[in-house]
Amino acid sequence: MDRQVFQEKFGLNGESDAIKQVVDKIMQVSKTDITVLLQGESGVGKDVTARAIHATSKRNRKDLVIVNCGAIPEGIIESELFGHEKGSFTGAHEARKGYFEKADGGTIFLDEIGDTPKNIQVKLLRVLESGEFFRVGSSKMFTADVRVIAATNKDLWEMVEEGSFREDLYYRLDTVKIKLPPLRQRQADIIPIFKKFVSEFSSKYDSVFQGFSDEARELLVSYRWPGNIRELRNVAEQLVVLEKSQFIDVERLQKYLKGRQHQGSTDNLPIISESTDSGGDEFAGKQSSADMGIIYRALVEMSSDISDLKKMLAKFLYSTITDKGMKALPSAVSRSIDPNDITDHIREQMNEDSLGIRRSESPVTDIEDEDEEDSIEEFFSGKEIPSIEEAEMFLIRQALKRFEGNRRKASEALGVSERTLYRKLDQYELQ
Repeated sequence: MDRQVFQEKFGLNGESDAIKQVVDKIMQVSKTDITVLLQGESGVGKDVTARAIHATSKRNRKDLVIVNCGAIPEGIIESELFGHEKGSFTGAHEARKGYFEKADGGTIFLDEIGDTPKNIQVKLLRVLESGEFFRVGSSKMFTADVRVIAATNKDLWEMVEEGSFREDLYYRLDTVKIKLPPLRQRQADIIPIFKKFVSEFSSKYDSVFQGFSDEARELLVSYRWPGNIRELRNVAEQLVVLEKSQFIDVERLQKYLKGRQHQGSTDNLPIISESTDSGGDEFAGKQSSADMGIIYRALVEMSSDISDLKKMLAKFLYSTITDKGMKALPSAVSRSIDPNDITDHIREQMNEDSLGIRRSESPVTDIEDEDEEDSIEEFFSGKEIPSIEEAEMFLIRQALKRFEGNRRKASEALGVSERTLYRKLDQYELQ
């Protein structure tokens, strides 16, 4: 089976180099019994990939058992995975097989493996290495011949360093790792995949899709797709059902896009095409006049980033950070500030030299790294006012440096959620 046939058969759509490399690797490992770790963001198609591996393996005559480890309560996950004996706990009225027994001779897909408790991780390691396990409430050893495919949207090695994931289990799972790229890194695939979904839903709902304007098409490609293929599929279905027989312009499309754009200026504005060529296909149309609507939406989205920056500045400059013995900088001058005018406030404070970072007036004490202090003073006391993006990038780098790359501590110090920090690292392509 060649790559193209394989992709069409198992729904691994796309023509980009990124997806072709993934498909080639899947075809290499599927014929073996080797453990596979699928890594990628939510919605990139890890379950579809697992089904493709099982379907082309020598175990395809047996079951593929799918287990979402993150959806099983901690109190019953051992019973769900390994089974239990009658009377082993309240409500155990009869013996029950676990997922590993049900998958005997086939494949078990452990989705969100990073969410498993540590006491279960050691038992998973045993069954991965020897195929042996015990049911809850039994002293009898059971065995199961299973091929394991695991998946995660987390950085398992970072979890190992934090102590929340066993290192030995990590190495056992990481035999072959397949990284599934997010949709924003496969922009060439967005339109072909979208067309496929539209065709499926048009047939399913007996609807006619009238196509896109040029600007809507470009927005579809430039959008970041935080929900990846799952979100793209959902948007396609909504457009087919809710915008039935309507030509889709930017204003109609942006109602269904919940995240930020990927390409454009530093403000993450989408690319606005100046072309008037309709292109002649079903996704082309006349030039739309909705540019101001796009700009307004992008400005609204920026408000959340401005809020994050204000939190970072307040936390980083004025609150106490005790890690490594660093004390807080002196308190800011008390004054009434418009919370929506943070840029003017920063400019005013720097002009008055009232940020409290001049050694002659308000010395900072107990800072172990004087070079770091100098860089902060230099950054905030220059003649040019840094942009919001530059200030965010600077504060994030300083926090990560101070906490030796620990993102949880850095996010706490910056006063933002860890999720927001991860988003910022991705947005600015910071390692």
